[in-house]
Amino acid sequence: MKKRSKPASPDGTMSLSGHLKELRNRIIVCVLFLVVFFLLGLHFAPNVVNVLTGIGKDYGYRFVYIAPQELLLQYFSIALVAGVVLSLPVILFNIWAFVQPGLKENENGLFLGTMIAGLFFFALGVLFAYKIMMPFMLQFLIGLSKGGDVSAAVSVAQYLTFLLTIFLILGIVFELPVVSVLLTSIGLLKVEWMKKFRKVMIVVIFFVAALITPPDMVSQIMVAVPMLGLYELSILICSVLSKRKKQAAQEEEPEEDDD
Repeated sequence: MKKRSKPASPDGTMSLSGHLKELRNRIIVCVLFLVVFFLLGLHFAPNVVNVLTGIGKDYGYRFVYIAPQELLLQYFSIALVAGVVLSLPVILFNIWAFVQPGLKENENGLFLGTMIAGLFFFALGVLFAYKIMMPFMLQFLIGLSKGGDVSAAVSVAQYLTFLLTIFLILGIVFELPVVSVLLTSIGLLKVEWMKKFRKVMIVVIFFVAALITPPDMVSQIMVAVPMLGLYELSILICSVLSKRKKQAAQEEEPEEDDD
């Protein structure tokens, strides 16, 4: 005797088992993309390592590995980073597709816009690190050994970890406008606070720049200036969104009075 399937919910909502099944399917899709891109990254990992170490060699660095498995582990690290980065659009799309039915129209736009802007600003931060900060830092650090009896023979693992850390830090730093807009939209941050504590944030920004750069003034300024620009951009965007939010609230008030 066949079991009867459970009737659909009258309001069209999905059951808990349906949500769990959809979640499982989306996780499987994300994992498959992650594995495929990991294998693809593993194939091109030696080329990526050659490119990154080639930049260091141009400034006089000499690279060695001090453990038999060190270089192989770096290939796996590069492949894992490549797998995560290349899979990120797929992962974010599946997250949005899963939560989208439960979001309002304005929340849906905010969620989708935040993900797209987050990817853009993170990529912008990594590009800034690769094109501007990394060459300057490598040149500055190798310059410290000139004129002495010590030559730079750097571990490949330490070198690549240093570069990936710089990429990650600056990618996160460039997320400042996205985080500010998101916090302002949900009411945890106000534009007035950002303007009021602008001087304090300038000190904080220079302190953070000093922590993530070599101990010289030029590199600190090179990081601090874009951070200050991002902070001012955050204030500008949040001010526009705040004004639109107030206008929308004022337009709804007469309609409520008429009721």
